[in-house]
Amino acid sequence: MIKYTKPLEQTTWKEVEIGGILVQPGSAREYRTGDWRSQHPVWTKSRCIRCGVCWTVCPEPAIVEEPGGYFDMDPNYCKGCGICARECVTGCITMVPEEE
Repeated sequence: MIKYTKPLEQTTWKEVEIGGILVQPGSAREYRTGDWRSQHPVWTKSRCIRCGVCWTVCPEPAIVEEPGGYFDMDPNYCKGCGICARECVTGCITMVPEEE
């Protein structure tokens, strides 16, 4: 039987693995990790060809497909690494600083 993790707000400190290691597959969606970034991607939709390269290269589940086939970031998971902007074939993604 697969044991699924509880949401972070329901977990006590005694249940956290030493080092904060995630020991069960598929549990990363339970932990929002995008609140410490210093920059985030912004799409210029008029230049986007909807190829999905940004979605493919994102190391986190941070890029989501919108209706119409365009992409955008999920602020709960984007860490601001900029890989999507570097790999965008049309250059339609730019990284902008987070507002304070």
